[in-house]
Order: sequence, then structure tokens, then C-alpha cells
Amino acid sequence: MAGPLTAGQARDAFLEHLDKERRASPRTLEAYGFAVRRYLDFLQQHRGEALSAGDLGGVTAGEVRAWLAHLRAGERPLSPRSLSQALSAVRAFHRFLDRRLDIANASISLVRGPRVKPGAPRPVSEDQARGLMAEPALDPDREDWEAARDQAVLTLLYGCGLRISEALSLRRRDAPLGDSVRIVGKGSKTRIVPVLPAVRAAVDDYLAAVPFAPGPDEPLFRAKRGGPLSPRHVQATVQGLRGRLGLPDSATPHALRHSFATHLLGAGADLRSIQELLGHASPSTTQRYTEVDAAALLSAYASAHPRA
Repeated sequence: MAGPLTAGQARDAFLEHLDKERRASPRTLEAYGFAVRRYLDFLQQHRGEALSAGDLGGVTAGEVRAWLAHLRAGERPLSPRSLSQALSAVRAFHRFLDRRLDIANASISLVRGPRVKPGAPRPVSEDQARGLMAEPALDPDREDWEAARDQAVLTLLYGCGLRISEALSLRRRDAPLGDSVRIVGKGSKTRIVPVLPAVRAAVDDYLAAVPFAPGPDEPLFRAKRGGPLSPRHVQATVQGLRGRLGLPDSATPHALRHSFATHLLGAGADLRSIQELLGHASPSTTQRYTEVDAAALLSAYASAHPRA
């Protein structure tokens, strides 16, 4: 007869729930799994005994705070933002225990995480964005279709404000692109994003050059040997491009998405429209782009005004 569910088995069930039911990204699964494992390891060491899933209902607010203090004072102390993310993962774990395994714990709601001030996004300039999109075609070590592919992906990030995962989630049936494209973003939320002619042309150029013929439900963007293109490839490509262009480390693929929003705001677009285009659930997330735009305005003033 099987014994009671262990804390580790409860963690595995939680991660399976995130993967199969919530369709969490691999990065989210890795981060949540790591945070919950550290939490359970600490509790077992703190109590000096193995934990069952039922024991987690008796975890006190003091024990959770002690775990956060342990993370803050360890050999590799976590920043307030990382501590907040770890606590968020553990709260989600306890919600799962309550709703799915009937193991409630009211103490977790008494713990407050550290205050985290959101940092302003770090976009690239319009010229830098153009350079990143054009540079793949100048690489003599890449085949023409690979250069066209990289240009198409980067043009989607900047021209449509997509996340890497969203650009790589496009299927063969989605192209050629029309005047808009349906994107499934975080939390399986769907939005419609307008497609600029330059974006459509970049994807068309890739389609004309790619040597593979994926089925309609297979990923649109292919790797060198024909498999699906990975986010890591896009990150590595931009890392190489920014080295050739002399751009800072902040010039990442995600910076192109930030630049999309910041440049729209600078051209007069309203925050509500930008929120819809980016697929942000909260207006406060989009609000950060006003800080970037104001900073650019003050910088231009300081460099141009004779009395500055």
C-alpha cells in the first residue's frame, strides 16, 4: 500500500499542473521548480526530518520568513527582485496544494516580500534597431536562407513587438502574413497584432529561401538542420550582432520589443493601444515606457539646450 504523498511528489504534481494545464513556458517551469525545491530543502533541514505533503499545511509564516532570510544571506545572496519571484513561486505552490490536494495554509498570505521598484526598459535607438535587422545579411558565414530567417525573426520582434517565444510559435499556416497576425501570448491570452509591410516582406523573403517544407501545423522558423528554431539561437545571434555593431549588452532580442513600445510612444501612440499591442495584462507594466520616453526627452534637452 502506498504511503502518504511526499513533499517532493507534491512538487512534481505542481510542475506537471503548470506544464500540462497552465501551459507554462520551459523557463517558468525551471524557475518555479528551482524555487520550490530550495524551499522544501530548507524546510526539511530546518525541521530535521523528511516532509510529507500534508506537513506543508502546517508551515508557519515564521518559517517562510526564515527561508527568505536564508536566501538573502546565503553564499550567493538573492536580490529583492529574485526574492520576490521565489516567494511568488512558493505562493503558487501553496495555492495548488490548497485547491488540488486540499492542503490549506493560511500562513503563507501573512508573508510580505521585499519591495521591488520596477526598472525602466532599456530599448535600442531606431538606428540601432535597423542595424540589428540588417546585419544578418552581411554575415559571410551564414547561408542566404539563414540570414533571411534571422532578419525575419528580428523584424517581427521590432515591427510587431513580439516576445521571442511568440515569434517562434508562428506556424507554417500563418504565413504568408496578412495585415494582422493572431498571437497567443503569456497565460494563453490571444491578441491581434498589425503587420507592417516591411515585416511581411521579411517573412516572404525567408519563405522564398528556406530549403525545408514544414507541414501547416509545424513551426514556421527552422534551424540549420530542419528542426524548430530555438530561443537560444535568437539570443546568440543578437549577441554576435551587437558585438559587430558595437552595441551595449542591453541590446538583446527583448530590447527590440521594448523599442517597439518606446518608439510608438514617442511617435504619439497612447498607452492603452500599446498595452493591447504588447499583450500586457496590467496597465502599470506598460506605464514603465513613459519613464523611458521622458528620459530620452530630458537627454535630448540636456545635449541640445545652450543653457543645459
